[in-house]
Amino acid sequence: MTSPLISVVTGASSGVGFHTALNLANQGHIVYALARRENKLKDLASRVSGTGKIYPVILDLEDFTTDQLEKVFSHVTHVDRLVNNSGKLLNKNFLEITEDEIDSVFNLNYKAVIKLIQYFHPKMVQAPNAHIVNIGSVGGVTGSVKFPGLSIYSSSKGALSILTECLAEDFREDNIQVNCLALGSVNTEMLRSAFPDFQSPTNPDEIGKYIANFVISGNSVLNGLTQLVSVSNP
Repeated sequence: MTSPLISVVTGASSGVGFHTALNLANQGHIVYALARRENKLKDLASRVSGTGKIYPVILDLEDFTTDQLEKVFSHVTHVDRLVNNSGKLLNKNFLEITEDEIDSVFNLNYKAVIKLIQYFHPKMVQAPNAHIVNIGSVGGVTGSVKFPGLSIYSSSKGALSILTECLAEDFREDNIQVNCLALGSVNTEMLRSAFPDFQSPTNPDEIGKYIANFVISGNSVLNGLTQLVSVSNP
């Protein structure tokens, strides 16, 4: 029997991250689920069936330190998978966006990803076939249809796509593959908050299954690529 993978999934208290973590655990893997909302993470852990396990990790990914991570992960010798899913969606007229709002979006969507990868890299080097999956957006892909109000969100996700390409080269000798999944709209709490009148045709449980399977085995055929995952526009 194949040994269970040890995965870290951010933004796991709801939506895409919730269902990605749950699907990984239901396939028998060990998942450290990071998010701010403790009650949501406890609910996630209670839904696991089979031999998998979810460990809730309460952390504000917009503002955290290495010491906070070390308190949780110091005993973890290796990490096989890192899923950078946590994100913030801002829908606002570009000329009205404040500096604080720019910082908030980029801190969570981009800077936090860099900090997490830097921290977990030594543990992923110890894994035989490590895989980092950054969750981007179709809006962050050059040449895709763009929508008013999403300038800061889409550009933060575009930065994540370029980071993916760069790290695939930086980590090539470490046997760590890095890929990005650029998602279209998904019917999540975050989307409904930003676009209350829009109904996405894609549900988070459907996309969670897809992401979980890609996290497990997508690095066997892909490295350094951004793959579009969408059945609609947006």
